[in-house]
Amino acid sequence: MQEWARSGGGGWTFYTIKVTGTAKSKTRMQTILKGSLALTALYIAATFFFGLRAHSLALMSEAGHNVSDFLALGLSFVAVWLQARPATDERTFGYQRAGVLAGFVNALSLMVLAVWIAVAAVGRFFHPVTVEPHLMMYVAAAGVVMNGLIAGLLWKFSGDVNIRSVFLHMLGDTVSTAAVIVGGLVIAVTGQQWIDPLLSLIIAAMILASSWSIVRETLHILLEGTPRSVDLAEIRIAVQTIEGVVNVHDLHVWSLTSQSHAMACHVQVVEMQLAQCEDLLARINHQLRDHFGIQHATIQLEVTDCATVDGCVSPPEVAEVDGHSHHHHGPGGHDHAHAH
Repeated sequence: MQEWARSGGGGWTFYTIKVTGTAKSKTRMQTILKGSLALTALYIAATFFFGLRAHSLALMSEAGHNVSDFLALGLSFVAVWLQARPATDERTFGYQRAGVLAGFVNALSLMVLAVWIAVAAVGRFFHPVTVEPHLMMYVAAAGVVMNGLIAGLLWKFSGDVNIRSVFLHMLGDTVSTAAVIVGGLVIAVTGQQWIDPLLSLIIAAMILASSWSIVRETLHILLEGTPRSVDLAEIRIAVQTIEGVVNVHDLHVWSLTSQSHAMACHVQVVEMQLAQCEDLLARINHQLRDHFGIQHATIQLEVTDCATVDGCVSPPEVAEVDGHSHHHHGPGGHDHAHAH
């Protein structure tokens, strides 16, 4: 969708909005999350019950891990539902960040869980508990099948950071549950009980590593950081090489979601007619969309450059004249409207 708007100081601002995702994919994603919630709830009950019977910390760790998975799935389901809601005057970008926030909370909860598992595992080294390896293996085998199935269903949507956080939950569960099977087999053959807490420490380390990457990515998005796949210098050069462009400044790029980027900038151009401006903006947006994956661009054209401070347009000064405030225009005699 494209729209022109006249800025307060005479410049022209051009908006390009590309809506990503379809209602069909959102519905399918919600269906998969619902089924995953039901399967996970059943498995939590089974692993906790049989973990107590087998006296296996590794198995009970899996139950705890799956509780966090259940909460993560539920949070992601709510986030997907929120993301489908339309934008409003109060939330002009809609609820696109809901998925990012869900991924951040999910990852933090996993890190807390990893610390708890590690502390419990260390305690088991000093106070060994005899486990029942055969029961460990039977329950863990069921977990591998369930977690692997859910991870496989979520993999298609793992480009979304919200779904990716849940996907990593389930993938980590699949691998760690497989490790429980191997551990149960080794315990059955050797009788060495320290293998159970060792497996728990390995599971905790895996959870911590995968969670930290999600925390970093989601926090970067929430803090309006420049997307890691975007190089501002390359964007500036690409736009400035277009015929008619003199300079690019006040350039900002940020992420709405892990897959949707937005940009706002001021572009100084040579004197030209409005029809030529339209053609120039079409070429700029072609560069941004096709070469940098920027789907929402707000571009203000200027004939005269304006003062900048630290890469941003200077705010107008306010002076008191006869008790009244007057806004002084910057060089070029016009104000600049921003549309972030």
